[in-house]
Amino acid sequence: MIKKINGMSEIESLEKILTRTQMDSKEVLQRVDDILEEVRLRGDEAVLKFTQMYDGHGLSSLQVTKEEIKRAKRNIDDGLKKAIENAIVNITKFHEKQIKKGYTIQENPEIILGQLISPIERVGIYIPGGTASYPSTVMMNVIPANLAGVEEIVIVTPADKEGNIRDSVLVAANLLGVSEIYKIGGAQAVGALCYGTETISKVDKIVGPGNIYVAMAKRKVSGIVGIDMIAGPSEVVVLADKNANARFIAADLIAQAEHDERAASIVVTDSENLADRIQEEISLQLKTLDRSKIAESSLTNYGAIIITGNMEESFDIANRLAPEHLEILTDNPFEDYKRIRNAGAIFLGEYTPEPVGDYYAGPNHTLPTSRTARFSSALGVDDFCKKTSLLYYSKEALKGAAGDIITLATDEALTGHANSIRVRMEDQDV
Repeated sequence: MIKKINGMSEIESLEKILTRTQMDSKEVLQRVDDILEEVRLRGDEAVLKFTQMYDGHGLSSLQVTKEEIKRAKRNIDDGLKKAIENAIVNITKFHEKQIKKGYTIQENPEIILGQLISPIERVGIYIPGGTASYPSTVMMNVIPANLAGVEEIVIVTPADKEGNIRDSVLVAANLLGVSEIYKIGGAQAVGALCYGTETISKVDKIVGPGNIYVAMAKRKVSGIVGIDMIAGPSEVVVLADKNANARFIAADLIAQAEHDERAASIVVTDSENLADRIQEEISLQLKTLDRSKIAESSLTNYGAIIITGNMEESFDIANRLAPEHLEILTDNPFEDYKRIRNAGAIFLGEYTPEPVGDYYAGPNHTLPTSRTARFSSALGVDDFCKKTSLLYYSKEALKGAAGDIITLATDEALTGHANSIRVRMEDQDV
């Protein structure tokens, strides 16, 4: 079910796991290109066509109505609504610390330098839907956008076979002040947000996770609009020593595996005994899972237990894997996390499983996947802001710097640049 790999010497056998994001991209890219081009040319007509084709239902209207939102608020379970409200508080508190203000530097009255920070004006958020639905993703994307000051936020999410959006998604959006919601998904939704249609106004940036069609569509339109990241299938690495709880680890691997048949669940440990017990626990726990077929397929194809010679080697492998989620289940996680250089999010100790971060604690669950944690970070307030430089030189300040600027421009053979300074100095003694 879940393969064993012995140490760094066999790490190459993880290549299939580490590169799984790219496996199907060539096969789907042409289809994504065709969809995007048709949406660009035909707008709503193309969006409705592809919605019927891929989601299995026709829509009389793309946009969620006020009545649908009111109905969702009436129908939602009180306990679920309260859980959403509590999560909103936690996520907001965490992201408030990320808010930055612009600054100016004025060491003398002749020169002013600064940076302006302003919100992106209109943002589109993709929320996965259909067979599964994610109010948590609404919160993780909308809250930092709100804190950044984004004025217009639009959500796109696929409807179910009856053409409905889950109550919890609509209520989460409503609690966060988002009312512009469209029942569309896939590459056609990305195209609508990028190019605009008769119904949907184009956005400046698209964020949010989705399947490979969504990921490839975001990659294609990047540069026309901004995007957050190319998110691959989700992944977890559990770094465990011999004293870790095998039952907890098995549960966490299965929790990750039920996301998607291409999700990756990996354990790195120096204990072969623990590895054997984890495998036994997985077999037992899978029997009780609603999405057991998805989880079993994921674990078979993209699951691994890496058995190392010692914990030093375990840390080296964890850093090489650069996982989206890293759980540290060791005797001293509060010291051990300091040895981690590459991870999207780190979860410390036996009672901080990855779902705590997915839903509730506060840090964002939109994280770099497929080893991109080597150079990327979690979604945050900064992703919804623009930074603009501000410069002022007085006549006297320019006079003092003119010689250096002309020298540098001349060295680069950009005589027009040099002349731009020189003409201002014609009546000066430079």
